[in-house]
Amino acid sequence: MSELDPKYEPLFTPWKIGNVEIKNRIVLCPMGGTSLFGWMERNHFDKEAANFFLERAKNNVGLIIPGIAPIKDTIGGRWLWQNKKMFEELKPFMKEIHKTGAKLFVQITAGMGRSWAITDNLVPVHNNPILRTLAKPIIDVQYQSASPSVLPSRWSDKVTCRQMTKKEIEEIIDGFAKTALLCKEAGVDGVEVHAVHEGYLLDQFTLHYTNHRDDEYGGSFENRYRFAVEIVKRIKGLCGQDYPVSMRYSVVSKVKDFCVGAVPGEEYEEIGRDMEESEKAAKYLQDAGYDMLNADNGTYDSWYWAHPPQYMPQNCNLEDVAHIKKFVDIPVVCAGRMEPDVGAKAVAEGRIDAVGIARQFLADGEWVTKLIENRLEDIRPCICCHNACFNMTHYKGIANGQPFYDACHIARCALNPETMQTDKYHLEPASNSKNIAVIGGGIGGMEAAIVCAKRGHKVTLYEKSDHLGGVFIAAAAPSYKEKDRDLIAWYLREIKKYPIEIKLETEVKDVNALGADEVIVATGAVPRKLPVDGAEYAIEATEFLLGEKEVGENVVIIGGGLTGCEIAYDLYLHGKKPTIVEMKNDLIAVKGVCLANSSYLRDYFNAYHVPVHLETSVCEIKEKSVVVEDKNGKLTEIPCDSTILSVGYTPAPLAQKSAHVHVIGDANAVGNLRTVIWNAWDVCMKL
Repeated sequence: MSELDPKYEPLFTPWKIGNVEIKNRIVLCPMGGTSLFGWMERNHFDKEAANFFLERAKNNVGLIIPGIAPIKDTIGGRWLWQNKKMFEELKPFMKEIHKTGAKLFVQITAGMGRSWAITDNLVPVHNNPILRTLAKPIIDVQYQSASPSVLPSRWSDKVTCRQMTKKEIEEIIDGFAKTALLCKEAGVDGVEVHAVHEGYLLDQFTLHYTNHRDDEYGGSFENRYRFAVEIVKRIKGLCGQDYPVSMRYSVVSKVKDFCVGAVPGEEYEEIGRDMEESEKAAKYLQDAGYDMLNADNGTYDSWYWAHPPQYMPQNCNLEDVAHIKKFVDIPVVCAGRMEPDVGAKAVAEGRIDAVGIARQFLADGEWVTKLIENRLEDIRPCICCHNACFNMTHYKGIANGQPFYDACHIARCALNPETMQTDKYHLEPASNSKNIAVIGGGIGGMEAAIVCAKRGHKVTLYEKSDHLGGVFIAAAAPSYKEKDRDLIAWYLREIKKYPIEIKLETEVKDVNALGADEVIVATGAVPRKLPVDGAEYAIEATEFLLGEKEVGENVVIIGGGLTGCEIAYDLYLHGKKPTIVEMKNDLIAVKGVCLANSSYLRDYFNAYHVPVHLETSVCEIKEKSVVVEDKNGKLTEIPCDSTILSVGYTPAPLAQKSAHVHVIGDANAVGNLRTVIWNAWDVCMKL
């Protein structure tokens, strides 16, 4: 076993939050859906989350902060502090956590305000007094979205959020203190207040553009921060001055307007918290009694700063968070695509006190242990897709297209089905070892082969090309997709750990000729054709991504879905001039793509004036132009050097399903890595 690389050593030194010593500088940051007290359902001690955190604690994390625990239940409206039994169940769990040497803080949320991700189904409930009254015993939608002032919802342009009353503010402050005391009595090491961060309720109180109150909770700097200050004072008054209280904090809001964020490098006028105010606010919160700032940037209007997709730079919040540390004496944690080597260097230089990591713990719960053992190549990387952990979708006409089941079960992982759903996804040895043929060496095929081999089957993988990776090689081609390329490399190493016979350059034409007990077809999908004149002048998205065909300076991308937008983004980064043509009324108007990801691309194209033609169809493709028609019937000829087609895919199964033939992934139904990988498990667990 190898030893820790010296460059990471600063991460494995002790530090203190108040009087509580943390053994290392790695903080498992809170993620919605990982609350120890449940999430959407009635509060209870959540054993799935408890097991999730205990496994990470055994794998050398220093400080654990579970996801937000609503101070008042989303479903049912019971106050968190009223469930004493739940805190009794927490006590033995905390003893198990402490046996590992880890510490744990519980994060408690005041609420979401206008950032509450209201779904389409709840919009009429919110707006109709009769439906609202009928639903209130189950879910009080107007309470959930109550805000500092009357404000537009972040998610639905049909919903206006009401102003929160002073009585409700007082109840929340009281609830924080009572809950914190129960946490302390249960052995929890500290609490974190959620949050002057990410545009949640407390943050909305602090910001000029969302707080228009004329009482003691609005107007002046002191009034806007009063809610957060009164919470920590009440907690300290009940729990004692030495009980640690962390604040989840956004340094700069990065907001240009309601629902419009500022992308990296853009010059803009900040309407939220700017750095000048943040310097003052950080010290003000420290002086009020907060013992740590768990920090990054952004609000739901600029969500990609707090939930960075792969388009965002790695370590995207470090400079701002390191700057704010100069103005406080309490520890400061930095989160946001933090890389361990960069974080270690920042800790060594005293620029931050600890490194906050979240979704990497979903993809690989053992990554800290692997880092310590210098096995970085064994770490399954998080690719920042949000397909399972936070897939709240929003586009024109859709408030939040996330299915209700997904809303109740966020913080799962597209790449690791066992994360937070071990009741559904787990591997057991096969009762009868079989000969299994897997056809197709893409991600789905490799995942299926690995799962079957783990269960004890004899597996042969057939791939007609001379390499594994499939269409994901093209998907990982853009310059900013280093984590996708890391994932392919991980699969290529991982598959070699098992007795899987891999036959490259072997095209299967008849599955029955293989002599296998079971056949898994993972042959993927093929690009859709565009039935227009001149289609032969266009190149397919995969041809461009794989470098098989080059493009000129001015490029028209037909199709404004995720792939088309990612191609346009990559072209712009390389100095090209892309133009997007899309038939729908918005870019990336599909379910399953998180708003944090899609809003970055929309805001980026808007900020850098990339031409986008929505509700526009293609009439003809010419050698040096594309003729399009808008929704009013107006024809426009867009000059270009090249045209790229990105109009989706069609499943291409080699064989149809039968008793012993199983079709998985895009060959079954075109989706994303979550559907591909989870589908592989759905099939392979049963073989």
